[in-house]
Amino acid sequence: MEVQQKLYPIGIQTFSELIRKNYLYIDKTEYVYCMTHSASKYKFLSRPRRFGKSLLTSTLHSYFAGQKELFEGLAIEKLETEWMEYPVLHFDMSLGKHMDCGQLNRYLASQLERYEDIFGLGGSQMDVNLRLTSLIRTAYEQTGRQVVVLIDEYDAPLLDVMHEEKNLPVLRNVMRNFYSPLKACDPYLRFVFLTGITKFSQLSIFSELNNIENISMDEPYAAICGISEEEMLSQMADDLVVLAERMQISREEVIMKLKENYDGYHFTWPSPDIYNPFSLLTAMSKGKIDSYWFGSGTPTYLIEMLNRYGVKPQQIGERKALAESFDAPTEKMNDITPLLYQSGYITIKNYSSLTNLYTLDIPNKEVRMGLMKSLLPKYLHRHTTEGLTTVALLFEAIYEERMEDALRLLQAFLSTIPQCDNTDYEGHYQSLLYTIFSLLGMYVDVEVRTPRGRVDMVMRTQTTLYIVELKLNKTADAAMSQIDLKNYPERFALCGLPIVKVGINFDSESHTLKDWKIDTFL
Repeated sequence: MEVQQKLYPIGIQTFSELIRKNYLYIDKTEYVYCMTHSASKYKFLSRPRRFGKSLLTSTLHSYFAGQKELFEGLAIEKLETEWMEYPVLHFDMSLGKHMDCGQLNRYLASQLERYEDIFGLGGSQMDVNLRLTSLIRTAYEQTGRQVVVLIDEYDAPLLDVMHEEKNLPVLRNVMRNFYSPLKACDPYLRFVFLTGITKFSQLSIFSELNNIENISMDEPYAAICGISEEEMLSQMADDLVVLAERMQISREEVIMKLKENYDGYHFTWPSPDIYNPFSLLTAMSKGKIDSYWFGSGTPTYLIEMLNRYGVKPQQIGERKALAESFDAPTEKMNDITPLLYQSGYITIKNYSSLTNLYTLDIPNKEVRMGLMKSLLPKYLHRHTTEGLTTVALLFEAIYEERMEDALRLLQAFLSTIPQCDNTDYEGHYQSLLYTIFSLLGMYVDVEVRTPRGRVDMVMRTQTTLYIVELKLNKTADAAMSQIDLKNYPERFALCGLPIVKVGINFDSESHTLKDWKIDTFL
């Protein structure tokens, strides 16, 4: 019997709509029960954009609204016995972006008005914090039950001004003022849940609300957002078959490609493998593997902060850090790590119980390729489109083991690019090559340690391992002599692939490759 393709909830974040219209729903209701029946009634969850935070918040809304019929057949149906209905105040901050102080206050007021009308409190001229206090108390008094407050994307109004020393404090004070009643209203509250991308300090945002439990790195909630590998293989088993048929490859090949492109996230350690839900579901819907999460928009604040902290492309991944260094308030950060981690551009790959150090790296191919495309304009200015075309031709040449043609193509292209800033040092060209070679979708690493020194760059294709040494205003022979003198290939002798040595000399006047030398290691 032919398997029918399901409806995939691309961009749909309302739980009741998913259930009533029979969209695919990955069951997260066991987490909902655990959260709402734990000791703390104030919870905060940080996850990257498009990872299902809004759907989770909507699920909590339906649960606390007592909509038992929506949960038929789901895990929570066997766990919950009471199904109490509570007044729910659900605030969505995702549209509060790109606003000044006055606009943001008006936006918050509009969020309150919906519920003030329900409880007969319309027309108030008080500040938003006093209005929220009045709303919570009135809802409690009129229903006789404690109030649930759900705040989705609490940090959205602050993300685009995170790098602005002038605007961030102003808007942060507006948000702190709005959230301030949550502490004073504690007797009237049943549950408070906040989601966001970044973690701001409790002092700067939540004032005296120091009892928020941050569950972002708690192992029991590791898979609360996103789709785990187990969930994909069990709850999406038919979908994998359909996708394999549409792509005309085997089910095993489909799983391998999905894993390579969309898997790799871990929000604690140990953790199940987590797939990006937006990319995974979009691939299922469209029937092909592509860049969906990154293609849906790279936040401008990320690129600006990378530039502000002087982070080179090759420095984004492979970081070791203590938890307090990356699961940390972003407004206090002294390097880019917390923002990269909380935004989903690097994730946990390992953990040492001996040192308490986490290994952080780029999660998958989709993120790596997207990052490099976003960083390419820094080196190519207005020539990024031609640069991506050149990258495609470079891929073809290197894939066909025509390194000579690839370097000649790169030489011709770079000679047409206007002079960039800071091109008079070798590191600029290392960063440029790293960005370009990463866009080829191949393994690339820089400053690789060997017993006798560090190799400038190592690139591995399916058939060959390339050892690349770079020089500036010298000669390709000098680069090759260093490879031979320090016997760099010896470090990779057991890699199982043929080794090719590549010495490249750049010229600071022409801003491109001047000469190169290619030799096979025997």
